[in-house]
Amino acid sequence: MAHVLVVDDELSMREFLQILLAKQGHEVATAGGLAGALERLRGGDFDLVVSDLRLGRETGLDLLRAVKESSPQTEVVMVTAFATTENAVQAMKLGAYDYVLKPFKVEELKLVVEKALEHRALVAENRVLRHRVGERRPPADDLLGESPPVQEVRALVEKLAPTRTTVLVTGESGTGKEVVARSIHARGDRRDQPFVAINCGAIPEGLIESELFGHEKGSFTGAVGAKPGLFEVAGSGTLFLDEVGELPPAVQVKLLRVLQERRIRRVGGQADIATSARIVAATNRDLEAEVRAGRFREDLYYRLNVIQLRMPPLRTRAADIPLLADHFLERFAAELGRPKARLSPDALRLLQAHAWPGNIRELMNVLERAATLAEGEVIEPSAFPPALRGAAPEGGAAGPVADLPPDGLDLQAHLDAVERRLLEQALERTGGVKTEAARVLSLTFRSLRYRLAKFGIGEG
Repeated sequence: MAHVLVVDDELSMREFLQILLAKQGHEVATAGGLAGALERLRGGDFDLVVSDLRLGRETGLDLLRAVKESSPQTEVVMVTAFATTENAVQAMKLGAYDYVLKPFKVEELKLVVEKALEHRALVAENRVLRHRVGERRPPADDLLGESPPVQEVRALVEKLAPTRTTVLVTGESGTGKEVVARSIHARGDRRDQPFVAINCGAIPEGLIESELFGHEKGSFTGAVGAKPGLFEVAGSGTLFLDEVGELPPAVQVKLLRVLQERRIRRVGGQADIATSARIVAATNRDLEAEVRAGRFREDLYYRLNVIQLRMPPLRTRAADIPLLADHFLERFAAELGRPKARLSPDALRLLQAHAWPGNIRELMNVLERAATLAEGEVIEPSAFPPALRGAAPEGGAAGPVADLPPDGLDLQAHLDAVERRLLEQALERTGGVKTEAARVLSLTFRSLRYRLAKFGIGEG
């Protein structure tokens, strides 16, 4: 079953398409124009939008642009009686899956809808596979650093690794939550079993249940064969649920059952399957606040939060930056096929002066850029992005840590202000395109939308 939005300014056509698609087993919502469609899109995730090209005085191309901006994985099929080559080309360039001419045959439209949903499922599956393989997956022993916060994390990892206890890893985005999950796996007796990772915020809501628990043939449109879920793939190894706070409520219920009973059931399946996979979950959200707000189940939170391991932000461990920088520069030198570059004293001081809102991920990106642009074997501040170079006073010497709040200021209020400023800057840089802003900030689209709502940005 797919979640489909039908948009047409003619009531008779809306009703016809709604009945047709509902008979195919889909959940169908309708809208009579652009404003109503945008309101529907704000209220939920859709697998497919079927829209007329002409919506009264408005155009379905505007709707197509809005869909691809807010939910790029949603497929769009345009339907029209006023076909021109120019319109068809423009619709395909904007990301439409296909273009159907009125009057159409019922079987023709059914086939296009089926193919569009199959394409959506394949794209999502490829995204998961790319995530599992990873372009640059750090080794499990990359929990680098000698600062007290890192030593505390390392000591806790050593205690947790031999157990089967569920672990919740918390911390800001980019602090290395997957690295510590891999470290727990590699140091335990499951090290020879699979380590399977999934970003719960990167999978469309309609597919996350199938990815985790698997599905049987014919259980939904596009399920052309049975497929094991990630619990089965993990076997008796470790399943890492990144951004677990992004799970939709229905999947939260099923995950709770798995944690309680250690059994799963595929979508469309009749039999339970035992699982012995260890769960390590991670989030950059405040799950206690999510529980209070009713967005995350309290019983699931307590099941996940048996042991909590908090990853320290990079700004609290500036002493580790030389070691981290050396490690990343060695990696990039091997990838670029050139001698390893080193940081000049001014460049190192500049790195240690920066506040690092993106944490280790931001540091890695900065150093990759510097290693690529460096003209010799010494990296100078000029190889860093302008925003980072602005953190140091004139003369190149670094001052106090950037954005440190004045004495007496509430730290949480200061961090909220910093987060709000980063969100506004990302939106300004991307011209208000939220999907691009999410990419710039290394957030999922849903996570960005949550943060914008938290600060009331873009409302009204």
